[in-house]
Amino acid sequence: MQRKLGYRPALLWNPAVYEYLREAYGADHFSRICDALTRPSTYCCVRANAMQTSTAAVIAELKEFLSSKEAEGTTCYEHPLLKNVVIVPGRGPCDVSYDDEVQKIVMVSRKCAEAVLRGAEVFVPGVLACSEHVDEGDSVAVFARIEVKDSAGKWSNGVTRGTTIPLSDWESSLGGSPYDWFIGKGRAMMSRPTLFRERQGIAVKMTDRIYNLPAFHGILEGGVFLQNLPSIVTAIVLDPQPGERILDMCAAPGGKTTAIASLMNNTGEVIALDRTHNKVLEILSLAKELGLSCIQAFKLDALKSVQVDSDAQSSLALTQPLEKEIQCFMATLGDPPETEVPPTSQYTSKARERKESRRLKNGRGRGQHLGGRVDMIKSFPPNSFDRVLLDAPCSALGLRPRLFAAEETLESLGRHAIYQRRLFDRAVELVKAGGTLVYSTCTINPGENEALVRYALDKYKFLVLVDQVPKIGGPGLVGGTSVYDGRGYREWLKEGEQYLVQRFDPSSPVDTIGFFIAKFQVPATKSANVSGNC
Repeated sequence: MQRKLGYRPALLWNPAVYEYLREAYGADHFSRICDALTRPSTYCCVRANAMQTSTAAVIAELKEFLSSKEAEGTTCYEHPLLKNVVIVPGRGPCDVSYDDEVQKIVMVSRKCAEAVLRGAEVFVPGVLACSEHVDEGDSVAVFARIEVKDSAGKWSNGVTRGTTIPLSDWESSLGGSPYDWFIGKGRAMMSRPTLFRERQGIAVKMTDRIYNLPAFHGILEGGVFLQNLPSIVTAIVLDPQPGERILDMCAAPGGKTTAIASLMNNTGEVIALDRTHNKVLEILSLAKELGLSCIQAFKLDALKSVQVDSDAQSSLALTQPLEKEIQCFMATLGDPPETEVPPTSQYTSKARERKESRRLKNGRGRGQHLGGRVDMIKSFPPNSFDRVLLDAPCSALGLRPRLFAAEETLESLGRHAIYQRRLFDRAVELVKAGGTLVYSTCTINPGENEALVRYALDKYKFLVLVDQVPKIGGPGLVGGTSVYDGRGYREWLKEGEQYLVQRFDPSSPVDTIGFFIAKFQVPATKSANVSGNC
């Protein structure tokens, strides 16, 4: 018997955060946003590297590649408003036929499922459980296991890796368990014993996807960069000019950095900062791949990026309680998973195998870098840069597809806002008089977006919020909130200011991730008029 399996997830939130965002957007609008967040954008956005190729050449090669893959809908075209940006449409959501007689399941982690929805295959570390008799070549249904609260009140997927899924669980999975979402059908590339013995490799090659998005692995290396549309817009809004000195304060993985360098025709100086060794290596590697020599990347915490003279020590002391809180917050952040290097020895002890397995799952710990050398720099004098981009670390509640959002609380959102305001303070110090400062995030939280703009304009009276070109996103949010927990700014934009920012709404026809951009101009005479009450 053939049946159609669809994709009908429901996003889980922390109740207090849910009420806060529901009040901010209105019930109907927030419901549409929640639905959009569980789905990927139905197109890919490719930025052509004008230093090495042309948009026409990229389009021609992409069409040829898609045709060779027998992909449906091989059309790709240049974005009508953005030079050197190519749009490649995908398809979805699609109903997937599955034969009941097969009855074999592979259950994957939520993060693995999000990657699969974006076009990836199922890799070994992402597999949690599967049916008993899965052999190489078998057709399997792939389900995502979403986190639930355990007995200690912590979020976990509740599955021990290697668990066998009984056949009796098949019907309940098809019935739409709130924690097991169907994401497609594939072909097993390993037998069950091999799957849970190996530590890397493709476990399931997807054959029928809920969302069909083209993958461009190994295509036009150095000639194109796959990037979200709002990120490309951010670099253009900054409007970098050849010969200028530009700072990208939180630059990893380097997409916006390289976009800025390309817009400058690889002349001038682009300084990219990140506090993590491996991320600096990623930026340098991408710059080399794209042939951009004007980029310099340094390992530096952006909070410490401004040189402080002895006269400023007393004013700095006033902010120490906040800085200490921020440091505690940052200490809780882990580094992202990275590609594991297999051990070189012939024999590996069981203890080492367990350690390597944990590292595959959790990523590298502090101090365990990839081995390349990066430059470090202590700080920069105030007024050092013509333009500054602060793409701030944030709650990332705009990224999609997102299958789980309950890890964020009002308190954690408040900590993000505190950290962003301190970073913004440093950005204001580093930009020259007459310069430009652009602030962006990939979150839908107005406490990290519109509230930051309000903070900036209230504290730095000389800053001017200016219009942006191009304007592809929608207006910002006016008003404020009665729900936020006191750590964040309660006031947002004033009437008229909403049209000067860009808010990319995941539920809008533009179909992007949730994103926010604000652009500030510094007058030719940089005033010392700073409010001390913010």
